[in-house]
This record gives sequence, structure tokens and C-alpha cells, in this order.
Amino acid sequence: MYTGLLHAHSGLRYIVIVLLVAVIVQSLWGWLGKRNFTAGNRRIAVISMSLIHIQFLIGAVLFFVSPKVIFDPELFGGAIIRFFTLEHPLLMLIAIAFITVGQIRSKSYTNFKSHKVLFWANFIGFVLIMVSIPWPFREQLGAGWF
Repeated sequence: MYTGLLHAHSGLRYIVIVLLVAVIVQSLWGWLGKRNFTAGNRRIAVISMSLIHIQFLIGAVLFFVSPKVIFDPELFGGAIIRFFTLEHPLLMLIAIAFITVGQIRSKSYTNFKSHKVLFWANFIGFVLIMVSIPWPFREQLGAGWF
């Protein structure tokens, strides 16, 4: 079960990243071009947010079954334990909150202001997500590409 969830969580991150980039580019384009916010714009933002929430649910299950998450008084002693127990979940939760609040706030506008709200919320969420992913080039975390 753990391995399957880990692969699903790791694989889904690429789809989430692509969708976040799509929402950011689309929102920036709409904001700077002062375009109206359409149903198509809303659709891609909702799909992106939905997949991010699914990613969060898989991550929440992994948080409780992962051998890398250890609740120990020596929590801050090791980089791997600290990252997977504290840093990764906290930053991801903050990123999801930004994206969700941005999605909710964008509903109150029908013009380019929706694009602006979505751009900033998704951009901040994207940066937080990219910083908190255990990329393979961060050797001390021991994670792979998939």
C-alpha cells in the first residue's frame, strides 16, 4: 500500500505542476490583456485545484504510514526526518491554502481582476510547492524522480 501511494503521490506532482503552470500563464495573459474571465478559465483553475486537493489527501495518508515521518523529540536532528515530518507538509498546506483562497476570491469578479487574483494565488502556491518537493538533486533527502 505504501509503495503504491508513494508512486501515485510522486507521479501526480508532474500533472499538478503542469496544470499550475497552465493556470499561471493563462491568468497572466488574461490579467495583462485585461480579458474577461470565462468559463474555460474557471474550468482549468478548478481542475488544477481539485487535483491539488487529491494530491493533498494522498499526502495526508502517506504522512501517517511513511517510515520517513517520525514523531520524536530529536525531530530537528536529521534533515530527512525534519523535512518529511515538518517542512514538506507545512509548506504544502500553506500552498494549498493560497491556491484555494485565490480560487474562492476569484469568483467574486467576472473581469480581468479574477485573472489577477488567480495569478498571484497560484504563483505563490507554485513557488511554495516547488521549494518543498523532495527533488532528486536534493541528495540529503534521498528521493527519486518518481
